[in-house]
Amino acid sequence: MNVLITGFGPFGEDEENPSGEIAGALHGTTIAGGSVRSVVLPVSSDRVAELLQAELAGGTPDVLLLLGVATGRAAPSVERVAVNVRDFPMPDNDGRQAVDEPVVAEGPAAYLSALPIKAIVAGWRAAGLPGYVSNTAGTYLCNQAFYLARHLTAGTGCRTGFIHVPASPASIAARGVTDTPIPTMDLTTTTSAIRSAVETTLCHRGADVDLAAGALD
Repeated sequence: MNVLITGFGPFGEDEENPSGEIAGALHGTTIAGGSVRSVVLPVSSDRVAELLQAELAGGTPDVLLLLGVATGRAAPSVERVAVNVRDFPMPDNDGRQAVDEPVVAEGPAAYLSALPIKAIVAGWRAAGLPGYVSNTAGTYLCNQAFYLARHLTAGTGCRTGFIHVPASPASIAARGVTDTPIPTMDLTTTTSAIRSAVETTLCHRGADVDLAAGALD
């Protein structure tokens, strides 16, 4: 079994991105019999598409797990859906700011995750790890990469999905004093959560588990 994990490099005011660090930490490891390979994606609307296509050109992995940071979230969140829109709240690292553009012209309006998202959350709870199902991956690079990865692997049997992780303590500390405290999670805990998610995805069979994980907003 082959597992491809992606994270992102630094962007905005942060000099590090925990998603890329977690991906790098898991590169070359074996999880539940699956061989893990990791790639750090650029925070670039144009280049992320090129790199994902190149990574998948040589063959589709059994699991493709994309990671990104969601500053302000207090726990890992497995995303339910990717939408076919790029509406960037800020420019990417190349200075490009897409506004109301599709990720894939004439593509479906959205893709649901191909991961067993409820089983992943159940696995986190059983391991004493926080985490939840999120119903929006935003409209920035994380959503774009998630949508594009699902589009490129549709119909292949690859279990493709996205997990957002909280900011790391170091990245928030580097910002200096803020008016409102920002939630963080140490890399050891977030890496354990991602390792658990990969293990659940590789081992789970059949329908997803029956677990209430909806949201009112």
